[in-house]
Amino acid sequence: MNVPDFGQSQDFTFSNDWFTQTAQRNFELILPKIQPKKILEIGSYEGASTCYVIETLGRSSPIEIHCVDTWLGGQEHRDVNMLEVESRFLKNTELAIQRSSNRIKLVRHKGFSDKVLASLLASNQCDFDFIYVDGSHEAPDVIVDAILSFRLLKVGGVLGFDDYIWGMDNILMSPKIAIDSFVNIYSKKLRIVSLNLQIFVQKTAPN
Repeated sequence: MNVPDFGQSQDFTFSNDWFTQTAQRNFELILPKIQPKKILEIGSYEGASTCYVIETLGRSSPIEIHCVDTWLGGQEHRDVNMLEVESRFLKNTELAIQRSSNRIKLVRHKGFSDKVLASLLASNQCDFDFIYVDGSHEAPDVIVDAILSFRLLKVGGVLGFDDYIWGMDNILMSPKIAIDSFVNIYSKKLRIVSLNLQIFVQKTAPN
């Protein structure tokens, strides 16, 4: 199995290096600047991004990280054994937590993101420092994740989207049209801090 290149990651079990190839560089640039203590990720898969956050941020302070996933997979995972994916997530994150020098509170939300995010809003958890969206790639799902995530993000927090230009042969099955719509609609309340294969925005004004 391929292994993302961070920390003591040789002990983890991953089936791919998606995180290393796409998100890790952006995380390395952005997270040290904002030092998030409360994190939300939508789409956790095998836990590569989760483990990176635990290993890097957990060295200096306690953190709370919420992971949202159905562990059912999408259309691109039709040939993937998602039970094994979920099992790897549990084992990888358990290992990362065990060897962290600070307390890690990991809250696993197994379910569809719209329902989970709505529940977090209802419980008034609108104080996330960093939210990373890497769930469904279908435009209608992405726009819902974007709007609800922005509501959960505190002013000064950063919201990131993976796979900005993924699947452009069918725009309605691609995140880009949804992300562009969101950024334009909320343009007076955010600023773009990074734009490449991913896009990260900082919230500059209240909801």
